[in-house]
Amino acid sequence: MSYANLYEPPGPRGVRRNRALAGAVTLVLLALAYVVYVRFDEKDQWAADKWLPLLRGDVWATFILPGLAGTLGAAVAGVLLAGLFGLVFAVARMSEHAWIRVPAAAVVEFFRSVPLLLLIFFAFFGSYMLIGVNISAFAAVVFGLTLYNGSVIAEIVRAGVLSLPKGQREAAYAVGMRKNQVMRLVLLPQGVRVMLPALVSQFIVLLKDSALGLIVGYDELVDRGLNGIAANFSNVIPAAILIAAIFIAINTSLDRLAHRLGA
Repeated sequence: MSYANLYEPPGPRGVRRNRALAGAVTLVLLALAYVVYVRFDEKDQWAADKWLPLLRGDVWATFILPGLAGTLGAAVAGVLLAGLFGLVFAVARMSEHAWIRVPAAAVVEFFRSVPLLLLIFFAFFGSYMLIGVNISAFAAVVFGLTLYNGSVIAEIVRAGVLSLPKGQREAAYAVGMRKNQVMRLVLLPQGVRVMLPALVSQFIVLLKDSALGLIVGYDELVDRGLNGIAANFSNVIPAAILIAAIFIAINTSLDRLAHRLGA
């Protein structure tokens, strides 16, 4: 996709100014990186005995891979349920009937406003008070991920559909399509292409938010890394860096996949 039509390319002075700013920012970031390296080195955080355990197969088999499986499991379940939740409530919010549109808008706005951490906490500790059953940590995490991210996805889907030209809807009605056919066969398929970057960004947020399962003891990557590896080898910083690198690799892969699908 070309963005040349979205802004005017800078002239020679603008190019020089942008290069100077880029160089200044690069120098600042390099200086910060050096300070971090020196401070960590003073605390022996780069010592080999803190990093070598991260290369051991038994450490990966005991801590990292099971934690990664927990993170991906909650993320996949959250993506599927949040996507379904968002689709249903997006369509409901665009309904011509106020008795459907208004309650749907209230639900979406409510769960968008409540912090995800509170949703997970309430689901885990409040379930027994409400229904007399203690749900699992996995269910509590998926519950929170679904309601919070599903509400955000509902707004993304609604915005994507409303961004389409009105002529698309009018042409579909002109050939005799019903309302549900217009939405299902005309608007949503075209809107998906518009929504895709925002949807993938929200899925990446959902994946990272699964780490909040730590608050209810869910067995995921951050919990395994900080409470597992660090507790056994006293290497909190190296373990945290490894966990961050794994998340970056996964999220970068998702972002590249989105660009290929949207190309």
